Amino acid sequence: MPNAESQSASEMGFLEHLEELRKRIMLSVIGITVACCVVGFYGDEVMNLLLLRPALESKVKLQNIEPFGQTFLYFKVIVLSGIILAFPWILYQVWQFVAPGLYMTERKWALRITVITSICFLAGVSFGYYFLIPSMLSYVTDFANPNIENNIAIGSYFSFLVNMLLASGLIFELPMVTWVLARMGMVSHVGMTKYRRHAIVVILILAAVITPSPDPVTQMMVAIPLWILYEISVVIARASYPKIATPSPNS
Repeated sequence: MPNAESQSASEMGFLEHLEELRKRIMLSVIGITVACCVVGFYGDEVMNLLLLRPALESKVKLQNIEPFGQTFLYFKVIVLSGIILAFPWILYQVWQFVAPGLYMTERKWALRITVITSICFLAGVSFGYYFLIPSMLSYVTDFANPNIENNIAIGSYFSFLVNMLLASGLIFELPMVTWVLARMGMVSHVGMTKYRRHAIVVILILAAVITPSPDPVTQMMVAIPLWILYEISVVIARASYPKIATPSPNS
């Protein structure tokens, strides 16, 4: 039965973890707040050059149908842009919280993983913004009945934009997820190579689900990068899978 001293040490350790979690959450919130203030200072530029640019280039007509729709939209855009801008800082805080439970060799990877994961996420967001979303909006304008005017509510447009950006960003995290699972021995390049055909079928289904339009060109624009990411993940799994030491003949 544990004595009072060991029980107190265990309780203190738990309280220290809670305090560390509170500290990391506060630092993340501060980072998001600072990023939102920076974005808010350039609110009109962010709205016109980032949010509305895909719609304007695709000649999609947007409309506001709520009394404070544009006001709330500005707040949503500022918060979303602030979170994306502060994503590396948030990820770093997560790793700093997890680091005490890792080995020293694993702690050295924290900064590298933060940088690589942030690059993957931002690359996915950029891909969705510059390639995926314009293709979908072009399909909306091309596939239209001349007797029906397409006036899209700004709220629906914003939700569509956010969902596509988040989906693209998370999909591009596949190599990093594979690296973590391979380091834990849960995924191997042998299994990924063996089930490559099954993975391609899943990729095609996932591409059809992600893209709301039935346009095959847009679906292939999602499927091909997914397949490339899968092949990159196979290489990463091969390099990062823990090697099993073979016993020497003299042992």
